[in-house]
Amino acid sequence: MTLYLDNAATTFPKPASVHEAVKCGLAEVGASPGRGAYRLARKASSMVEDARTKVASVLGIHDPDRVIFTKNATESINIALKGWLRPGDRVVTSAMEHNAVVRPLWRLKEAGIEVVAVRPAGEGGVVDPATLKRYLEVPTRLVILNHASNVNGALQPAPAIAEACRAMGTVLLLDAAQTAGLQPIEADAWNLGMLACSGHKALLGPPGVGVLYIRPDLDVFPLMEGGTGTRSEDAGQPMDCPDRYESGTPNLPGIVGLAAGVDFILEKGRDSLLKHETEMAFFLEEELGKLPGVRLVSPETRGTGTVSFVIDDLNPGDAGYLLDEGFDIAVRTGLHCAPLAHRTLGTFPQGTIRVSPGYSTTPEDLEYFLKAVRVVARHGA
Repeated sequence: MTLYLDNAATTFPKPASVHEAVKCGLAEVGASPGRGAYRLARKASSMVEDARTKVASVLGIHDPDRVIFTKNATESINIALKGWLRPGDRVVTSAMEHNAVVRPLWRLKEAGIEVVAVRPAGEGGVVDPATLKRYLEVPTRLVILNHASNVNGALQPAPAIAEACRAMGTVLLLDAAQTAGLQPIEADAWNLGMLACSGHKALLGPPGVGVLYIRPDLDVFPLMEGGTGTRSEDAGQPMDCPDRYESGTPNLPGIVGLAAGVDFILEKGRDSLLKHETEMAFFLEEELGKLPGVRLVSPETRGTGTVSFVIDDLNPGDAGYLLDEGFDIAVRTGLHCAPLAHRTLGTFPQGTIRVSPGYSTTPEDLEYFLKAVRVVARHGA
């Protein structure tokens, strides 16, 4: 059986309750939410609204109607960036961002938007809030940064950065793809402008569902228009949230699976899940650091269980192949869709070997992984 250590990409295995919820949404309810007055359609609508409430609770959002369901974090980020920014605007981001941020910003630069990237204060990828605040002395419409890096788990000081943005009158968009469901997040208390996350990572839901939060005072244009099941008599898109942003048939099985993932987190305790993953990361770093030829790419402040390292004279891709073929261990290698972060961390262009334990990873799993790395590292010696 494969030892799966790529939970930063998507959590696996999902809790059994998530499987059951997806099956229920697909096989037992099946109707389109908000598209009918009959019993099954009403049930489907109720399930979606229940999921919205649960997601709001775990993200510190007081009004569940501000929770918008998308297909993934990338779509959420695209809605936020392209719906809020206008030609001539200025955006401040970090040099640790994922391509889900970098590529839309690259396109928006061609439309006349200025993009400035703040470098981290140290070698591990964490941005200094005071430094970022100085960048905001020039009028800036948006700050966007990830809450934790998908490369090495570096945790940004989101509350302090949010306070700096508030003081300077700048909107903050937090990319919480790696942290939602794991790190404490208080969208309203931190006065976030927007928040984007996926449902299939630490929130433990299935692929195909993402989340976008938009603060009520922000007029963000939708990326798409179309059928919403409401105000069908109007030619124009409804302006109410979430309908303004949820055109087309919702992904009922995915959304109810996400709700089951949140239930699992609340049952086990988010703090307990975070403690489990970060303790495993610290153990891995300690043990990997003892191996000749292994170099860790560690953060100053850890936010997830993600650990990145390189083996001298061994391409990360080759190392991943050896771990897979020789030991049936699944890890992520290369640039992890974050070449900007790797440039910042000094691991471009080959990238790193990334191992990311999950809620079901055991100490025995890590011992087996370390044994395999010791063997693989000899190929680079």
